[in-house]
Amino acid sequence: MSRFELVASATFGLEAVVKREIEALGYAITDSRDGRLTYMGDERAIVRSNLWLRCADRVYVKMAEFKAVTFEELFQQTAGLPWEEWIPLDGKFTVVGSSVKSVLHSVPACQSIIKKAIVKRLQQTYEVETFQETGAAYTVRFAFLKDQVLILLDTSGEGLHKRGYKTHAVAAPIKETMAAALIQLSFFKPGRILVDPMCGSGTIPIEAALIARNIAPGLNRRFASEGWDCIEKDLWTEERRAAYEAIDHGSQVHILACDIDPRAIEAAKENAIEAGVDDCIEFCACGIRRTMSQLCGAAAAAENGEALAAGEEGSGEALLPFARERGIIITNPPYGQRIGEQDEMDKIYKVLKYFAKDNPTWSLFLITSDKTFEKKFGRPADRRRKLFNGNVEACYYQYHGEK
Repeated sequence: MSRFELVASATFGLEAVVKREIEALGYAITDSRDGRLTYMGDERAIVRSNLWLRCADRVYVKMAEFKAVTFEELFQQTAGLPWEEWIPLDGKFTVVGSSVKSVLHSVPACQSIIKKAIVKRLQQTYEVETFQETGAAYTVRFAFLKDQVLILLDTSGEGLHKRGYKTHAVAAPIKETMAAALIQLSFFKPGRILVDPMCGSGTIPIEAALIARNIAPGLNRRFASEGWDCIEKDLWTEERRAAYEAIDHGSQVHILACDIDPRAIEAAKENAIEAGVDDCIEFCACGIRRTMSQLCGAAAAAENGEALAAGEEGSGEALLPFARERGIIITNPPYGQRIGEQDEMDKIYKVLKYFAKDNPTWSLFLITSDKTFEKKFGRPADRRRKLFNGNVEACYYQYHGEK
């Protein structure tokens, strides 16, 4: 097999998480910059990376990186690349990209030049004038920054956050890749309790269950490079079979997903079924105040050897399995950016504050754009990490429970 440079793109702030994932697959990082990590790999590495990377946005083949301040330089250097090694005679390819602080600042013009250069190269290779473009899809991406252009070939197609299980969504969902990163930045592992009291469509609980069961995040979706002639179909078959065999069906998983909106809970249940982890998650349609008070009550009942009476919806014995010490709360609350919402968010912060005070062995991990959160929570976070949840600058506040 050939070896070449691969690039995994990542949301700002998650580079270290993606780096650990790549290294866990057995590949050494050769370069790490804001938003992307470069490593060496072969065709199998393309397959394995797409199937297993939980927190990366996409996986690319790095075609070249060079300086270009004229369209002629851009054309000649692009035309000099071995496009025929990747794109066949009937390949359908598009060119997308960006340009920042560069002489060649017109994105449409750069797209046109790069497209013409690739066509010229393929015309010379295949000795044809026109192309039918009826075959597999290939997306060429370029990124200009201060006159340096990086040219990549997208192996993923749709972003890696598109796991394939989210058939039901609610407003402002968190991306699956971000949710997986939040979990991996916590101390969650099979056997520990995890609670998301504002779960929405269930992304955080479902991603946690996938991690606990060691289910490859890309197992139930397709990738652009699956249709490429240059990657043997047997590689996809072999790696998918290995991923199925790697699933841990015996691990103890205890995850509680709650939301005040019954429609969100129904969506979360359906998504968990699609993901194949509905047996790992207990769902409750209740608000955060009720969830936290019930957890405290369940903890007290468990300590006294008593069972709670099953009263209002989402209460009672169902919460007893979540009453152990050293549980984890991971949540992505609404950001309260409209009038009136911030007051409600402050009340939610107060509920979490008193729960943490009464349950010091529990850990809290919360992502929010509210820069006053620590003041409202009553103490500084043990760790914090700046992230971008979509286009919104946020911070991941991490409070570690007592051992």
